[in-house]
Amino acid sequence: MGKKIKKKAEPPPKDVFDPLTIESKNVATVVLMLNSPEEEILAKACEAIYKFALKGEENKSTLLELGAVETLTKLLTHEDKIVRRNATMIIGILVSNNDVKKLLRELDVMNSVIAQLAPEEEVVIHEFASLCLANMSAEYTSKVQILEHGGLKPLIRLLSSPDPDVKKNSIECVHNLVQDFQCRAMLQELNAIPSILELLKSEYPVIQLLALKTLDVITNDKGSRAMLRDNQGMDHLIKILETKEFNDLHTEALSVLGNCLEDMDTMMIQQTGVLKKLLAFAENSTVPDIQKNAAKAITKAAYDPQNRKLFREQEVEKCLVALLGSESDGTKIAASQAVSAMCENSGSKDFFNHQGIPQLVQLLKSDNEEVKEAAALALANLTTCNLANANAAAEADGIPPLINLLSSKRDGAIANAATVLTNMATQVALRDTIQSHDITHALIGPLRSANTVVQSKAALAIAATACDVEARTELRNSGALEPLVELLRSKNDEVRRHASWAAMVCASDELTAAELCRFGALDNLEEINLSVSRKNKFSEVAYNKLLNYHLPLKYSRTGYLSSGDIISDGFYDYGRINPGTKLPPLKDLCLEEANDLHTVLLVNSKSDVSPPASTEDKSSDIAYGQTVSSTSSLRRTSEEKTRKNSARFGSPTEERLEPPSGRTTALSKSATKEKGSRKGRGKKEEEKLEEEEEVTAAQKWAAEAGPCKEWYPPSDPDFCTYVYEVTKSILPITNTKEQVEALAKYVAEKMGGRIPKEKLQNFGWQLHISEIKFQLKSNVVPIGQIKEGIFYHRALLFKALADKIGIGCSLVRGDYGRAWNEVRLMSESQKGVSGGHRPEVYIVDLMFHPGGLMKLKSKEADLYRFL
Repeated sequence: MGKKIKKKAEPPPKDVFDPLTIESKNVATVVLMLNSPEEEILAKACEAIYKFALKGEENKSTLLELGAVETLTKLLTHEDKIVRRNATMIIGILVSNNDVKKLLRELDVMNSVIAQLAPEEEVVIHEFASLCLANMSAEYTSKVQILEHGGLKPLIRLLSSPDPDVKKNSIECVHNLVQDFQCRAMLQELNAIPSILELLKSEYPVIQLLALKTLDVITNDKGSRAMLRDNQGMDHLIKILETKEFNDLHTEALSVLGNCLEDMDTMMIQQTGVLKKLLAFAENSTVPDIQKNAAKAITKAAYDPQNRKLFREQEVEKCLVALLGSESDGTKIAASQAVSAMCENSGSKDFFNHQGIPQLVQLLKSDNEEVKEAAALALANLTTCNLANANAAAEADGIPPLINLLSSKRDGAIANAATVLTNMATQVALRDTIQSHDITHALIGPLRSANTVVQSKAALAIAATACDVEARTELRNSGALEPLVELLRSKNDEVRRHASWAAMVCASDELTAAELCRFGALDNLEEINLSVSRKNKFSEVAYNKLLNYHLPLKYSRTGYLSSGDIISDGFYDYGRINPGTKLPPLKDLCLEEANDLHTVLLVNSKSDVSPPASTEDKSSDIAYGQTVSSTSSLRRTSEEKTRKNSARFGSPTEERLEPPSGRTTALSKSATKEKGSRKGRGKKEEEKLEEEEEVTAAQKWAAEAGPCKEWYPPSDPDFCTYVYEVTKSILPITNTKEQVEALAKYVAEKMGGRIPKEKLQNFGWQLHISEIKFQLKSNVVPIGQIKEGIFYHRALLFKALADKIGIGCSLVRGDYGRAWNEVRLMSESQKGVSGGHRPEVYIVDLMFHPGGLMKLKSKEADLYRFL
């Protein structure tokens, strides 16, 4: 056996670097090592950086400045498992820094991080990858990236991880993601509810809390509530509420329960004992959030009628009244909302009449705007269709704080306060009190609001409070009518409807109606009514009421004036106009040059210069240019009319009328000439000539009138004469039928007499009208100037004179120059017969057989009305 010989060690290859141990205390050097191609160096560098990052926020910022983040994101997909794990751990730690978070979003590393959630990866990688996503998901852009890269599915799978840190990070990320409604829908598809419910059994409170918060969000969707109930979620919630050790979870559990109660039926509530639990928590707990969530749960359950009935039986109202006195604003708000929900039950409404309403009124004075809004909502529901509660709110001195609330910065508070005041205003006594607190000025701001609900409620409050002359006067003086008229242009149906309602109420007196028209209410309402989709019943009524104060427009638009539409001085017939076409003002028409297009008929028994105010006839001093019906003077007795007209026109024994011109010699030479002619001349031809000169001069004066001179319509001396003569001769007749017949004959006589049907085509009225227009140099022709008139001239004159002496008749425009008057008379067979007989309608013949009366719809009447 030979001697053993030792083998010599082989020297290392010449191309391999000898192992080198480096000790570095400079972080920059270690960051540079992250670019090494060797896995061992990378792993050790990552390990050192991980320990460095754990030491504090300053170190994280240092790593960011040295460019470590960009390099580390590349290592997330490294082939070596250790390097990949260490890089994920570092990113999970660094992402709590906001600047790092921002950079990671820009680098779009979400796909790489989500890849670390794969089932084959280590638990520690799951932990830090989910930690990274939990931090990133707090921001909206990152949420979108997580969902787009399919991050939700692996996160839900990790809810069942054996590692509590992984569970905690995953449920936190899911909680952040479900704030977006799109994610909630995806959560239902992935059947995540069972996994989240399992977390309620965790021994870690933070996991349980995050699970409850997630459930609180997702159960706002009906589908998620159904899934929770199908997976016995209610049992889990009840168990938490029954466990005293879980009192730190009771607030969130009640909130989830409240969501679920929204569509639970009464049977289920009774079987689970939820109601007793709710009332116990609400009454006995001293934790404000628990009381608040208990009240919220009651609110949501109370949306079901049967639940409200059950709550009423359990006297839940007493509990809510107690909660209204809580020191917590959140509890006060929730309790007020619960009262609002319970108001749907009439028994509950009655209960709150003595207990609850005073407390709610006190809450209106709170410093917290949300508390005031919730209290006002409760009062709005309590006072709706309940006069007793409206009185109770007023007795609790609720009107002043409600008025103050109209200037709140919260739209909901304003709308609710306006609703309560509207409910109160249905009672006259309360309405007077509300008006005394200057509600009109308080509503101007809400009327100008950009919020359509506020606009709607404010307009409704105007409609409820503007029911008397004083209130409407205040509306005019305060400037509230202009914003109200603006609301008629709203695109919102309810705003337009309530604004139309308010306009209808405000149009109950002539001054307010005139102001509404000045701000364009008529045009706005007409525009609404022309649209099938936008018009409403109130807009139609409001339009017609306003037309009653603008009879020229009414007649031009509708072709009809009723017996209640009294033609007054300044009325003019422009002819039929199409919907949407504006009626030119009388002044503009008077100042136009004469042409063949239009003949405008004017009714005016006043002179072109306003006479001095007379204590005897103040009622007739109405501004020209406005046609306002005065029903108060319509039905004067014969003696009063005779006395007034005698005072106005002179002695009834005079053979010819002197119109009340009030004209001075300074006006024109024709005025002087007229006076001279009355003294010296006595011939009818001369008088007629002078009258024509007078009218021409008046027209010329009106056309030359500058801005400093007040404009008046042309005078009509002949019409003044007509008024005097019919007042003297026809008014004293006691029989209405005889009055109508006599007036018809009078009108026909003044406009060319009887015209046989066969000679109607040869009646030269057109030439006569043209001559008048040429003479006046105007398209506006005073009705008294027409001596040869046909149907529509005579019908207008008949209506104007009938209104002067109190004969009720209507004026109807037909086609092709036809117009007629309708009167209601008792037939001979009905006279002296008691019972429910109605007067019959007759057409008055002014053309073929003046004074003749034809029953409406008779063949004779149809031949008169239609060609």
